[in-house]
Amino acid sequence: MYVPPAFREDDLAALHRTMRETRLATLVTATAEGLIATPLPLFLAAEEGPYGTLYGHLARANPQWRLRATGEAMALLMGPDAYVSPAWYPSKQEHQKVVPTWNYIAVHAYGPPEFFEDADRLLAVVSRLTDLHEQPRAEPWVVTDAPADFVRAQLRGIVGLRLPITRLEGKRKVSQNRSAADRAGVAAGLAASERASDRAVAALIPT
Repeated sequence: MYVPPAFREDDLAALHRTMRETRLATLVTATAEGLIATPLPLFLAAEEGPYGTLYGHLARANPQWRLRATGEAMALLMGPDAYVSPAWYPSKQEHQKVVPTWNYIAVHAYGPPEFFEDADRLLAVVSRLTDLHEQPRAEPWVVTDAPADFVRAQLRGIVGLRLPITRLEGKRKVSQNRSAADRAGVAAGLAASERASDRAVAALIPT
């Protein structure tokens, strides 16, 4: 990922926060048959390794886990993003030398992909993912709400993923390279948007 110095994010806590807040990631591997990618939810075990470890699962019918990866795999985790109109820059009135851009937060996590079929490990991953996303609900559903034999049968249709992270790349592009007046203009423009993601980016722009 191309990361200009102004947008580089190296703080591990900030990177982990983005990773935890990402609801759907993309796993990319290079194989002898070419690149292959799968969108999937992941959770971060921050205590495993210097950068943490990601866990998830794929459908057993998905060929990605059977095709040997050439080198590291990459997990793409995107934070909020938003289109930035040059009309929001007060500097536009001064010189007209402005263009559109895109604000976003992104983390790329690299590591050797490990796929596993052990039923107990799969159950642990599925349960943790479920608990993570059910947590905000008033009455969370848990895996044990379903019959045990049904759950075991469902587990036979998936394969687990463990991705121990060997390196992280982070990019935080939230208009921090603009003047204070331009940043305020972008924040106001995004805050007035009907898109929730735009409003989320507005809150991240430094003032």
